[in-house]
Amino acid sequence: MTKNELILAIETSCDETSVSVVRGGREVLVNLVSSQIETHEQFGGVVPEIASRQHVESITIIMEQAVREAGVELKDLSAIAVTQGPGLVGSLLVGIVAAKTLAMALDIPLIGTHHIAGHIYANQLVHELIYPSIALVVSGGHTELVVLEREGDFRIIGRTRDDAVGEAYDKVARALQFPYPGGPHVDRLAAEAEEEIELPRAWLEPDSYDFSFSGLKSAVLAAVNQAKMKGQELNKPALARGFQASVIDVLVTKALRAVHAEGARQLLLCGGVAANRGLRAALAARCQAEGVPLLVPPMSLCSDNAAMIGAAAHLKWKQGEFTALEMKAEPSFSLEGWSVRD
Repeated sequence: MTKNELILAIETSCDETSVSVVRGGREVLVNLVSSQIETHEQFGGVVPEIASRQHVESITIIMEQAVREAGVELKDLSAIAVTQGPGLVGSLLVGIVAAKTLAMALDIPLIGTHHIAGHIYANQLVHELIYPSIALVVSGGHTELVVLEREGDFRIIGRTRDDAVGEAYDKVARALQFPYPGGPHVDRLAAEAEEEIELPRAWLEPDSYDFSFSGLKSAVLAAVNQAKMKGQELNKPALARGFQASVIDVLVTKALRAVHAEGARQLLLCGGVAANRGLRAALAARCQAEGVPLLVPPMSLCSDNAAMIGAAAHLKWKQGEFTALEMKAEPSFSLEGWSVRD
């Protein structure tokens, strides 16, 4: 295995159609992302059937464009990587069929890749990873604390018991009458706020690394309804700040506790909510105060993209772990089960 292998990666797990060409698991030659946000905005969230249909319309065009912009030819490719799961099954299938077809036509390996492994290894595209490390995964569908004892080895020690943090942001944003996706609106409003409405923190059991945001979401909805019933004007910035402060406090505290308990040498922030400026700033300040190296991908690599899939797939490429063409979409794909063999 050389260090110059070219992996064409495809990501269609939700509402972004993305294709990337990555050299050696680290160098991104091209990373194209076609977002469907404008389409789904009118519905207040992602409509799976519509997402799938838009992937079908876009995937071939974006694959051709990616190869062209990367300045490579199809015969130069070493492998095809694709998100196998988790995600929306219809969306996953579009990318998987495209990947299988190209891998079969070129007679090169296929690598089914875990979406969350991609988010974690997005950091490797811009940073040097040192093990053991802890990954704090925060996205629309996932909130997890993951231990990486070695490269490509994943052990989940904490996860959400109800809403993922991204879901909670979107639901709170909807209550505050912001359009989808609501997270950036809440983040901006919280930063502008001069006051804060204090909201509860769900710490759960003393030794637990799990998360729960349903109670916090309910507290926000209660505040909104109370103001409405009393005919009072809702202080939206203060409520947004209180919500974000509660979320960040729990995420940061549990992540740092895990770092110290597991003897981790780095903390990795990953996932779409990693773009949240309030979370990035709070985590950076706390890590600096406690002497913990913090790795955060650039904004462009926080949301769903194929470059991160190429980075994660490279772990499997190095070990010669390829996927059979009979591969199926796995909406509930296990991250631990995807770990690279010793």
